[in-house]
Amino acid sequence: MKRGADAACVVIGAGDATGGAIARAFARDGLIACIARRPRHADALERLAQSIRNEGFKAVALPTDARDEAAMIALFDRVEAEFAPIEVAVFNIGANVNFGIAETTAQVYRKVWEMGAFAGFLTGREAAKRMVPRRKGTIIFTGATASLRGAAGYSAFAGAKHALRALAQSMARELGPKNIHVAHVIIDGAIDTDFIRGVMPDVDLRRADDAILSPDAIAENYVHLHRQPRSAWTHELDLRPWIETF
Repeated sequence: MKRGADAACVVIGAGDATGGAIARAFARDGLIACIARRPRHADALERLAQSIRNEGFKAVALPTDARDEAAMIALFDRVEAEFAPIEVAVFNIGANVNFGIAETTAQVYRKVWEMGAFAGFLTGREAAKRMVPRRKGTIIFTGATASLRGAAGYSAFAGAKHALRALAQSMARELGPKNIHVAHVIIDGAIDTDFIRGVMPDVDLRRADDAILSPDAIAENYVHLHRQPRSAWTHELDLRPWIETF
């Protein structure tokens, strides 16, 4: 199924909202969207891939546990062997949980770290292995408000997101001279998702007033990061609706 001069975008954490919008945006930009999330979401992942193909673009669903090193190596190997060279890799796993510190178990903390930080390391490492020999590529990590400050009750989430930000900084300094653009995007504010619509009663008003983050608008910025000339690369980009304080 390899397609000549095509290039691939691997999206780790391609859910129904932001991750799906990112995959769709890169597919529309001409890349093959190779989308991944945990195997228990395989049906939803395939529906997302089919919706992209229905628009006339290229997408393939590749269910993968991003915390599993062997599975991630196999995923990147398969994309390169069966589809196209990887030009973009996006890590978009959230892992947002809220527990008081006394109620945060070792199991919870470890799982959040595996999802939000360790899986990001595996994504970045495997992408770099393929991109460095070609001296071409973009690696984007999705951060959050917790990347900058830890709120009460979010010790596990903040720890993972701080670690992910540090990873992105280290990789940018190492890989920039090798022509690999590494960017970290801080999403600061509520995103218009099914979950938020269920807990935020005024979401329709917020959407009408551009007071909530649009997944499609976020995705446009990811494509822009990839298209930047290296004389003016952005490493860290923060995105928030105009109403958000900072």
